[in-house]
Amino acid sequence: MNYLAHLLLSGPDPDWQLGGLLGDFVKGPMKGERPKPIEDGIRLHRRIDLLSDQHPAYLSALHRLGPQWRRLGGIALDIWFDHILANQWHHWHPQPLETFTQNCWSNFHQRNQWIPENAQTFIQRAEQFKLLPGYREVDVIQRTLQRVGQRLRRPQPLADMLPLLQRDQRPLEQEFRQLFADLSRQAEQFRQTID
Repeated sequence: MNYLAHLLLSGPDPDWQLGGLLGDFVKGPMKGERPKPIEDGIRLHRRIDLLSDQHPAYLSALHRLGPQWRRLGGIALDIWFDHILANQWHHWHPQPLETFTQNCWSNFHQRNQWIPENAQTFIQRAEQFKLLPGYREVDVIQRTLQRVGQRLRRPQPLADMLPLLQRDQRPLEQEFRQLFADLSRQAEQFRQTID
């Protein structure tokens, strides 16, 4: 799962949402360096990634990309699933996507002391360029795939996967819905267990 999915799966609490975002920026064990709800959100992020990577619908979607993308396909698939989520947002959340993301950024600014520098840079850019609502647009997804591919240890042409993702749009949407419904249930159970 990618940024938008993690924010939504984190639930309504701003601390958990921040943790959901920070899961991509904070590595290693939780040591109590941040408030517990933020660290719980990071734990949830890691659990979601683990569940997602093993889910039959995710594995089926990954298989569609073909063996040549076996190692890197998951990166592109996570970004594409945010594209699907952004376009189906009204099915998953009552608030408009723009309102939801702006509320997240606003809440995160109030928690700046807990946000590492690399995550602060991402938040500033995402807010300035309205990145997450922009995920609805294929050209934004293409630029995102290009940027992510260039930042890998060995740069990779991730945007080359875009035609495959577009070709299989319908089955990927079905697999996403199945996956996200299961992850939503699991995330809610996790939040209730921790609280």
